[in-house]
Amino acid sequence: MAKLTRKARIFDYLCQHSDAKGLTTEAVANALMLARSNVSKELNALVREGQLDKLSGRPVHYVQASAAVSNVVEPVTAAVANAGKNSASQKRQGVVQSPKPDIFNSMIGSHESLSNQVEQAKAAILYPPRGLNTLIIGPTGSGKTYFANAMYRFAEGNDVLTNAQGLITFNCADYAHNPELLMSHLFGYVKGSFTGANEDKDGLIQEADGGMLFLDEVHRLPPEGQEMIFYFMDHGTYSRLGETSKNHHANVRLVCATTEDPESTLLQTFVRRIPITIQLPAFNNRSAQERLELLKALLSLEANRINKQIKLTEDVVQALLGSVTFGNVGQLKSNIQLVCAQGFVNSLENDSEINITMDDLPQNIRSGLMTVASNRHELGAISELLDPILTVKPNDGPTPMRNKNDNYELPYNLYEIIGDKASLLRREGLDKEHINRFITTDINLHLKSFYKQTQMEVSPENKLAEIVDQDVIDFTKTAQATIQEMLGYNFKDNFIYAVSLHVSSFIKRIQAGKPMRQMSSDMLAMVKEYPAEIKAAEVLKQGLEERYHLPIPQSEVYYLAILLISLKSMQLNGKVGVLVAAHGMSTASSMAQVVGQLLDDYDVRAFDMPLDMDPTVAYTHIKKQVQTLDAGNGVLLLVDMGSLTTFGERIQSETGIAIRTIDMVTTPVVLEAVRKASLIDSDLDSIYQELVGFKGYSRISRNLPTEDQKKSVKPAAATDNTAQRAIVAICATGVGTAERIKSILDSLLAQNFIEGITVFPISVVNMTTRIKQIGQNYQIIAATGITQPALDVPFISLEELLQGGGEKFIDQLAMGIDSPQSNVVESQALTPELCERYLGDYFTFLNPHKLISLLWQYSETIEASLANDMSNAFRIDLIMHLAGALERTAIKDEITAPTEELPSVMASKWYPVVQKANQQISDQLQLTFSDAENYYIVQLLETHQAQVVAS
Repeated sequence: MAKLTRKARIFDYLCQHSDAKGLTTEAVANALMLARSNVSKELNALVREGQLDKLSGRPVHYVQASAAVSNVVEPVTAAVANAGKNSASQKRQGVVQSPKPDIFNSMIGSHESLSNQVEQAKAAILYPPRGLNTLIIGPTGSGKTYFANAMYRFAEGNDVLTNAQGLITFNCADYAHNPELLMSHLFGYVKGSFTGANEDKDGLIQEADGGMLFLDEVHRLPPEGQEMIFYFMDHGTYSRLGETSKNHHANVRLVCATTEDPESTLLQTFVRRIPITIQLPAFNNRSAQERLELLKALLSLEANRINKQIKLTEDVVQALLGSVTFGNVGQLKSNIQLVCAQGFVNSLENDSEINITMDDLPQNIRSGLMTVASNRHELGAISELLDPILTVKPNDGPTPMRNKNDNYELPYNLYEIIGDKASLLRREGLDKEHINRFITTDINLHLKSFYKQTQMEVSPENKLAEIVDQDVIDFTKTAQATIQEMLGYNFKDNFIYAVSLHVSSFIKRIQAGKPMRQMSSDMLAMVKEYPAEIKAAEVLKQGLEERYHLPIPQSEVYYLAILLISLKSMQLNGKVGVLVAAHGMSTASSMAQVVGQLLDDYDVRAFDMPLDMDPTVAYTHIKKQVQTLDAGNGVLLLVDMGSLTTFGERIQSETGIAIRTIDMVTTPVVLEAVRKASLIDSDLDSIYQELVGFKGYSRISRNLPTEDQKKSVKPAAATDNTAQRAIVAICATGVGTAERIKSILDSLLAQNFIEGITVFPISVVNMTTRIKQIGQNYQIIAATGITQPALDVPFISLEELLQGGGEKFIDQLAMGIDSPQSNVVESQALTPELCERYLGDYFTFLNPHKLISLLWQYSETIEASLANDMSNAFRIDLIMHLAGALERTAIKDEITAPTEELPSVMASKWYPVVQKANQQISDQLQLTFSDAENYYIVQLLETHQAQVVAS
């Protein structure tokens, strides 16, 4: 008898021993004495082959495919029950009907992440007598239109529509700024109701009579439109535009969709009339199995178009899955089309297949591999399902249902365009390398122009309004028409972004009292060759002076003219390159993404460095990007901190490329860098010098404090009104927690455009002496940290700061409130989970999830020796300090303490308590605190006890 393979043994065992509930991986592994990882791999292979099914829940249970089908228990809704009664009635009357296929069965996730949603959809469609109106909610690209089409096909298949003529679709966003036109499209109009209405015309409501109407982006309906829709829902009657009576009837099933929160964007009277709300999940919230199935289904569409099989390496599949950051299934589809098009170009001479490797991926998709790799759990889940090579053949397996309203579906066959272009270039005698280069450019242009037209993300203008005052944007939009008429040239949307940013930065510079830039004689001579742009810039200058009552020097006219020339030409060759590099999984790419949406025509690159990445690996990647980005004028390297700040000089030394590095990067800094680099006077050193002094963009409508209000803040020690202002951040050592407090406050001060305040981290040990020293040169205007000093200034505790009170605290300082503040925020109930979140926010090398129980236990050991219960504030202080001590000990970043005071620590009553608590650290982590660390822990307890006694 032949020996069974491992896969066959596993399948045979599961068939013989599982019931309807199935068996887990661990159960099978233990029974057959096999490694769990091997069993998991074989079970997933059997699932892919269709011999097994996974049941939802944790841990995952596996059953035979036939058993799985019988085990899917659908909720028995009134709708389904009634539908069954109708069917039975028809059978009694002799009407024989063959069962119709359920369109939802072909939907990926219909029995897992979408099981509830599918049941809701079926109930809405089958509910007697005319179904229920439905609202589909989900992020951009999650499949709302796809799901609505599936609902229509299910309704059509169950014969509940009296006039099945296809899903009637209307995107409310198309006419959001013209309510009258929107209403006429929906409800129709009568002759003479508006200019051009030469005859009566029915609207989409009438067209959908007896069928289904899909209102996409329904949140863009104006209130009067929503009112008309919910009146129609209630009564089934409506009036056309220009009529006074509602004398038209229609029987329409309404399906609406939105990316927004319906409670905040739709009238409550409208929402209440929609009994079924279906929430679709984001792509990354679906299981690894479902995401891989979606990827295969979308690849099968491309394989059918190309009529070739597609082969992808395992890392390409992971990169594609990891590249989905904000656009969900729609973004994955876009990325797959781009990658397959590139692979098709590289495989033109291969008639049977295209092979896609990492070399074929653009950088933004390639970086998806790093996103997946940074999450070990995610990487493991995906790797279990993958073979080294994924092969997708034409007509191999299910392909997703297609619909004519798919915003991510190209309206043409891109592969035919590529093939025709390649044949033409080949006849002209070009070699393969040049053909590939030309066609790759074509691919990018085709896809870029298409996705610009179908962009469904948050409006870039809305994102711009988060950075620049809306009044500046409104001014720029008004000025655009005038400037275009003067120059005879229609600018793209980048006019609004670039000019708004320029004007905002200029106003901020005037508000800060910064000197204006001086233009070189060469640049002045060049600008004077463009008299039309200078004249247009004069008009802009005049408009700015009238609107903002600011004196604008003549030099600014020339810079505005340069901006207009640059926007008109947009020739980017030879410009300064901009590369953003930051720690974290998506920090840099998120900033670059915002800039890319606002200043679309400039190529800003990003590199995300996970915290566990070896700096040498990061250096290699960044060096390669710098070499690719350099166009002769050097590269501006924008980084956040750490080792990244040292890369610039080294890369310049090794490559000869001029590099300037700016640290502590923020999104406004990236915006300003790219904006300046896109100007025709782009110069690396001048951009660098101006970014060093860049203070953000103005917020004209913001009620910032006046200079008199700022001066009204009461000084603590110094009385000289010209002295600089300071905040003291107090912790046990002056370096650990206090440094983190400083970073929080520095960030809040920068975000609120408050300048001239220095944050000093100090130790509680020499707090009084240090405060006196600082007070000799600074006005101490506030304090924060683990203890309140004897100063008549506002104070915020570490607990309040971490729980979100910092923003209000800074606002109080800005407005000159000079009395001590307490209860800045209402404290949350302190739990280990809350402390874990704080640790995750402010520590780099620690794993808060693993440490929090130990640190909490440490605090309870200390609490047992206190006369009173430990306060929330002190527990947070202690845990944050201990976390800092653990981090320093783990990375051997030793701290020092006064040598002459170390012996006195052992005499403290707290020393044995600390030693007892330290033993827990030693037992579980094999780490031992130094004498200096023990000194500061004891000092922290001594100070706390003294405060309790004093109070």
